[in-house]
Amino acid sequence: MDRRKYELLYVLKPNLGEEGTKAVDERIQGIIEANGEVLEVDVWGNRRLAYEIQDFKEGYYVVLKFNSDTDFPVELERQLNINENCLRYLVTSVEH
Repeated sequence: MDRRKYELLYVLKPNLGEEGTKAVDERIQGIIEANGEVLEVDVWGNRRLAYEIQDFKEGYYVVLKFNSDTDFPVELERQLNINENCLRYLVTSVEH
């Protein structure tokens, strides 16, 4: 299979607390590690949103870089879409 580098930016609900946020972070990283390799995690923490999402004015931002097969990002997006604690996400392919 063809492996590529990707970058995932996701925004979680800010009211999860430390334990809740950590649990969601670990779940997302676990999904990626089962299908690829996490290269770098950059936690931005709580930041103000550009516009309100589900009545939230802030979100917990994380940027994650990973390697995976080219068909995996579709499954990752499906998983993030059904995660009720994830407000927004964006998966982009990174040029080498």
